[in-house]
Order: sequence, then C-alpha cells, then structure tokens
Amino acid sequence: MATLRVIIDQLVAPVPGGIGRYTLELTRQLVATAPRNCDVEGIVSAVPAEKAAELEARIPGLAGLHRATLARRELAAAWQHGLIGSSGDGMVHATSLLAPLRKHDRRAQLGTQSAVTIHDVVPWTHPQTLTPRGVAWHKAMAKRAAKFADAIVVPTHAVAEDLSRYLDFGDRVRVIGGAVSDELTLPDDPAERIEALNLPDRYILAVGTLEPRKGLAALIQALALPATGDLPLVIAGPEGWGEVDVASVAASAGVDSSRIHVLGFLSDSDLALVLERATVFVYPSLAEGFGLPLIEAFGFGTPVIHADVPALLEVAAGATVVVERTTPEAYAGQLADAIQQVVDDGALRNRLSISGLDRARAFSWRDSAEKVWQLHADL
Repeated sequence: MATLRVIIDQLVAPVPGGIGRYTLELTRQLVATAPRNCDVEGIVSAVPAEKAAELEARIPGLAGLHRATLARRELAAAWQHGLIGSSGDGMVHATSLLAPLRKHDRRAQLGTQSAVTIHDVVPWTHPQTLTPRGVAWHKAMAKRAAKFADAIVVPTHAVAEDLSRYLDFGDRVRVIGGAVSDELTLPDDPAERIEALNLPDRYILAVGTLEPRKGLAALIQALALPATGDLPLVIAGPEGWGEVDVASVAASAGVDSSRIHVLGFLSDSDLALVLERATVFVYPSLAEGFGLPLIEAFGFGTPVIHADVPALLEVAAGATVVVERTTPEAYAGQLADAIQQVVDDGALRNRLSISGLDRARAFSWRDSAEKVWQLHADL
C-alpha cells in the first residue's frame, strides 16, 4: 500500500484563507481519486484531539492523521531550519510552502519524495502586503524547495514564468490549477437571505480586502466618475486593511458611503447568492497567481471585468472584459469605463455570461487531484 502524506495544516491556521480552501478541496479529491492500493494521510501541527477529530470529519476517508509534536508557528520555524522528524518520511505533498524538506535520494530511497505548492510570487513582487516575518519565511522556504523538493506545483503558467525570475527550479515545475468548491451553491431560502444581506437590485460586486495589490481603492474611486452612474458597490470582504478602511477611502474619493455595502466574510451559500445576483463582477487585483473568484463568478454566469494581470488572462481565456492598465492614476477611470461598457450593452453581458459558464467547465478539483497523483507517479 502506497500512502500520499498531505500537509493539511493550513486548515488550522487562524485565517485559513484561499490556501485553506485549496487544501480542503484538493485533499478531499485526492482521497476520492486515489489509485488502487494507494491511500491518503494528513499531516498537521500539534492540535488538540477534538480539532484532529474535526479535521478527519471534514475530510472523510483519510487513512490517518499524523500530528506533529510542535504547534503551527514552531513547526513552521523548525521546517525552515531543516528540523524535520517523521513528518518528512515517505511520499509528501505540501499544499503550500509549509513542507518538511530535507536532502534525500528518491531513487535510493524508493517511496520518498516531496512536492510543494507555490501559489504566487507576492513575497517578491508585493512584500508590503505581508509581514516582514512572512516575507522572510516564504523566501527561505522557497530556497529550501529549490534545493530539496522533487516537484514544484504552481497554479498557472504565469506563476511558473514569474518564479523563474527569482529561483531556478529547472524542469521540476508542474502547472495544476484549482476549481470552484461544490459547496458554493445557492441557499434554500434566497429571498430571506437577500433581505438579511440587504442586497440592492443591481450592483457591482467585488471580493477581497483593501490591501494595495487587490486594487479595491481604485474601484471605490471609480464610483465617483459619471461612467458608473449610481450603481452601488457590494464588497464581500472585511471593512479595512491595516490603517485603511472603506469609509475613509470613499470619503477621500468623494463617494457617498451609502453606495458601498461591505458584507464581511460570507458563508458559501451567501457568496453564491451575491455572485449570482450581481450585475457585474469586478476583480481589480494588480497581482494574482490564479484568480479563483473569476471562476466562481463564471459558474453563475456573471459578467466579469479584471485587470490585465497575466495569471488572470490565462484563467479567463477571453471570457471577460480586460482593463489594460496604463498608469496607476488612470486605473480608476479605466475601471469605470469598463463597467459602463458592460452595464450599457446587453448583448455583451449575454456573451460574457455564456462564455464564462463555458470557461468554468474547464476547471475541476477531480482533474486537479488526478494530476497530483500523476505527478507523484512520474516521480
């Protein structure tokens, strides 16, 4: 029996985020698609027994759950410095850079191999959006991956190309993208949830935080321009980031704060409802490794606008309206013009809806999991 040991520790992070979702969905499908005589084990930091039981319930079919002796923060530091322990034994797949990497010879030690996942190049291109400690850790772990990992998984060819500017992984890079969760489904009581969320009849939708690379400040500034009319903006995400908040950005832009509805973090069913009802989904992010929100919007036939970020262009494959950025100062106006284009052109909205639905079918977690199994078989 061959066992694939998956690092699922992101699921116990204080804020699991997108990588947490990636970890959960991929691991579930790795269990579901395991070849004959193969199974899947989870690896996690030191967590209480009840938390371990919760993880096993969320990922049914795990052959076991290996709990390290160190808590999450200490485990990350230990692995950064090469203190591995038994977590590094066997066939290991890390869903992020948190990985037990050490020197090994997979030909002499049959069944010993390691693959890590690098989701984006933000620590190099936008370090100001992370803590200094986080930047240092990511760069150190990427160097360990370059030295010891047998394979590097990235979500897009764009990330692979960007990474090559900072580290030499040779031919070890594999592109394996993500997909939309099966849990992103409309609620049983849509009318009740619409009222509870106070959703307008028509609105621009955005997701994310006010951190600089997400571009939400420019989108808020676009509301001040005539091209956006009086359409309100609905944001699925937190009120602020650092010392910046939505109200202050709106005030600076001369936008009435009543036009902006901040919903905070949403359940899967509420997010599905908000996506499905949006007039247009705008993803103004300036740097991404994959862009899962695009595919989520595609799945509900919602027209999408985004910036000309290489990874987003790759994922969208022509199913969106692309804002070709010129200067930071012009970006808000470019977003406003794109919004007006989509809102005023019914034929364009219909074409975007159809092409988006078609593009969404190109992504599945099952396909991603099968590619991971193939990767380890090739090693």
